Amino acid sequence: METMKSRERVLRAVSHKPVDRMPIDFGSHYSTGISAFAYRDLREALGLSTDRIEIVDLGQFLARVDGDVLERFHVDCALINPGAEETMSWNPRGKYVFEIPAHASPTLREDGSWAMRSNSGSFMPKDGFFFDTIRAPISYGDDTLERYAREARRLYEETDYFMTYRGFGAYFSGDLGWQMRMITDPDEIMDENEFYHKCQLRRMGKLIDAMGGYVQAVEINSDLGSQSGPLVRPSLHEKLCAPFIKDLCSFVHRNSDLKVYLHCCGSVREFIPSLIDCGVDILNPVQISAAGMDPAGLKRDFGDKIAFWGGGCDTQTVLGSGTPEQVAENVRGLTKIFKPGYGYVFNQVHNVMGNVPVENVISMLDAAYEESWY
Repeated sequence: METMKSRERVLRAVSHKPVDRMPIDFGSHYSTGISAFAYRDLREALGLSTDRIEIVDLGQFLARVDGDVLERFHVDCALINPGAEETMSWNPRGKYVFEIPAHASPTLREDGSWAMRSNSGSFMPKDGFFFDTIRAPISYGDDTLERYAREARRLYEETDYFMTYRGFGAYFSGDLGWQMRMITDPDEIMDENEFYHKCQLRRMGKLIDAMGGYVQAVEINSDLGSQSGPLVRPSLHEKLCAPFIKDLCSFVHRNSDLKVYLHCCGSVREFIPSLIDCGVDILNPVQISAAGMDPAGLKRDFGDKIAFWGGGCDTQTVLGSGTPEQVAENVRGLTKIFKPGYGYVFNQVHNVMGNVPVENVISMLDAAYEESWY
């Protein structure tokens, strides 16, 4: 029997304190959510309505996970996204009808693909599941912050979900040219990061003032690893990027009770000691299929110093291609590694893709709940 509410459960878990069961997340981040196509199939399989599925990320074409699904799978977290102010219904094919931002207004092309009018270079191939460019840039103006703050307050007052505000960078670029300049022009990188850091501190202060009483964590984001290893030498990152992460974490911890949540894909084991020293509280998505990311080793060496949020199901080699029984076994094995000693929130490693069998999604989430008890 559950003895805690969701927000308390997650807060205690990421603080490495005892909880009644392992917290579960599904869809509170744009990199560990679910394709709208797979979500429509999931709702249909559960006998739930499919007449208003809202898209919260156009590029990756992710759906908002609604409250009835969160309740069905005992999920403890919710996405803060107030949604588009104006929407339109869009039917890309067959039974799939979605609510999308009106400004997107996809146009059908002769080859059967779709183009977003708001971005002529963004296309969804015929029978595809997402657009081939990153989602449209997000505005960080005060008006947007106010809208998100109102949504955070509504969720805080009407639900008991744990919430994380997304949208801060972690002083590292995925651009190869930028990474090369870390070697050739380190002084320039330092100057750029110093300027960016001043901007981030101002934004963070506004965020804390606007919704620090409603959200429980703030996300910073930069992928540091590829499938096979770090994108740059960890010593370079520690010199040119880590000091700014550390100062930002310190600012957050001095001025609020918020946890700092780092989203960082790939093979990143070599960065974890530095990230812990910087004050990062939570690491997501824990890409266990990448080189050096052995779950048992991560938990043994770092499990008492940083909370792992993710790594609960291998989306790369199991979720999309295995049987429901294989998916459940994968979840059971991974949660038995990560769950002991607390400091863990269940989430699959990356987004559930549009062609993942619905039976596998259900198997994954049901197995997570079955294995969640302490």
